[in-house]
Amino acid sequence: MPEYELLELILFRAIPRHDVKPLARLLLETFGDINRVVTAPAARLAAIPGVGEAVIQELKLIEAVAQRMARSRIMHRPVLSSWDALLDYCHTAMAHRETEQFRILFLDRKNVLIADEEQSQGTVDHVPVYPREVVKRALELNASALILVHNHPSGDPTPSEADIAMTTQIQDAAAVLGITLHDHLIVGKSREVSFRALRYL
Repeated sequence: MPEYELLELILFRAIPRHDVKPLARLLLETFGDINRVVTAPAARLAAIPGVGEAVIQELKLIEAVAQRMARSRIMHRPVLSSWDALLDYCHTAMAHRETEQFRILFLDRKNVLIADEEQSQGTVDHVPVYPREVVKRALELNASALILVHNHPSGDPTPSEADIAMTTQIQDAAAVLGITLHDHLIVGKSREVSFRALRYL
């Protein structure tokens, strides 16, 4: 089903008995595609003429369901053998955000995902990360390994020098305590970059 028609169905559920085609068109023109419509902040959605609380709730419900479904495919399972599912989840959760977000996936000694936590949120091109806090939280959860994930709202997942330096600091701090850093993924709009694949780890 074309995304224009899918968005119309979503809007019709929120505001039945209304012609939702103009609003669907306006939302797609404003945000670019249905993924960005669904993941847009509520405040930005509310600024669009015709978008009320019912529309926002419907869009946020769909966003939450999509993330839960993707997350259920990786929680309490060996992450390294479910890599495609992990990438799908990261893309669903982060690819269309307008600001940077830094998440940590905590793994046990069998590389089963035991926790997925957002450590910090940033601006459109920066997110503060504190290696000490990353390692401290890993110890609290009794994690044996980590996967770092953050997004680039620009859409280009190419690592910056700051990304590389921060990853090295976390890897060094974790290694002292016997915690393995498996990878650092940067999520762009249409693809992800792996530090492991780039041989930065």
